[in-house]
Amino acid sequence: MAANAVINDRRIRGINLGGWLLMEGYILGGRNIPEHVLKNRFRSLYGEKALADFESSFRDNFINETDFRNIAASGAHCVRVPFHFRMIEQRPFIYDRSGFTWLDRVFTWAKKYRLKVILDLHAAPGAQNKDWHADSNGRAGLWNDRTLRERTAELWGVLAERYGSHPALQGYDILNEPVGGRGTQKKILSLYRRCIRKIRESDPRNMIFVEGDLWATQIDFLEPLIEENIHASIHTYAPLEYTFHFRPLLRYPGRIQGKQWQKRVLKSYLKPYKKFSEKMNCRIFVGEFGIHWRGGCWGEKEWLRDILEIFEEYCFDYTYWTYKSVKNAVFPDGLWYFLPNAPWVRREGPVRGWENYCHRLPSGTAGTWRREKRKIIDFWRTGSYTRNRELIRILKEYFKR
Repeated sequence: MAANAVINDRRIRGINLGGWLLMEGYILGGRNIPEHVLKNRFRSLYGEKALADFESSFRDNFINETDFRNIAASGAHCVRVPFHFRMIEQRPFIYDRSGFTWLDRVFTWAKKYRLKVILDLHAAPGAQNKDWHADSNGRAGLWNDRTLRERTAELWGVLAERYGSHPALQGYDILNEPVGGRGTQKKILSLYRRCIRKIRESDPRNMIFVEGDLWATQIDFLEPLIEENIHASIHTYAPLEYTFHFRPLLRYPGRIQGKQWQKRVLKSYLKPYKKFSEKMNCRIFVGEFGIHWRGGCWGEKEWLRDILEIFEEYCFDYTYWTYKSVKNAVFPDGLWYFLPNAPWVRREGPVRGWENYCHRLPSGTAGTWRREKRKIIDFWRTGSYTRNRELIRILKEYFKR
């Protein structure tokens, strides 16, 4: 059994800053195409200089100091910060100081508002899964190339050297939702060991979180890694068809996916993770959980209260997904969400959300970025979003425990 002295430290309760340092289509009101696909289209229409201006404008405005003040006011202790490796690694094993600009701001604002930071590598070199949120080209190339895994470990070494002694650092979430397929768990373990070694060269004390296979759901194979200040991380959106609103008109508590879902069933679903925590004497960090908001009419508040009660009973740490998004038909909404149907949202299609920025109309007119840049920048700022007071009220109740 691991002798994990920090298990009784202050619990982690916080919020994810999703869709910022790695862009996600649904958070900006559109399809979930990979970030690099959107950027390539943008570059082809407007050019490299305009793309650089677009990226910096987005990152300067989508999240800023006001948002850290909002998060602190909610009672949260922590922010989980998903980021893209390309922010920092300009070329293989070459790290550009300018890439740290926004992470430096994160730590400055977190310190000011007494928040802790968990760094989350959401898109690794080559992609750790086939999904858009790893900025994948349809392959999980990380598991087929040793050099890509070496680059990932080196990246964590650079980050630990820069932020390991910062008072706002909570820890390192090495890899978001790895999915490797048959025979890959050994490679996941090997990569985690390399990353842990590189982090510990500069930072011997802060927490390290290792996520399970299959989108952070399978964790038993992580046992050999667990030791002091190394903890397991899971993600849970159970039941997915309900929380993501993939099937409309489902209600909680109620019959979902052939099962009568209620608190007792949620508790049973999460119990194996509690047993792992007890066996290994380690934390369970629920890095992501959240729900699509349907006005509170379909049991969303009941689901959130039930799962938070279970987290508290099981002593799980957690960060809610996510802070802000465009209001959509599916996926967990932000605690702040954008409601108007602006030309750069255009829910009716045929082109929706962020693809409108660089979609050339049949008439030859350029996308909305060229015509509406100032308005789009205003749209990115949280002042244009509506606060979900009911969800925030529930989270605040638990954050303050």
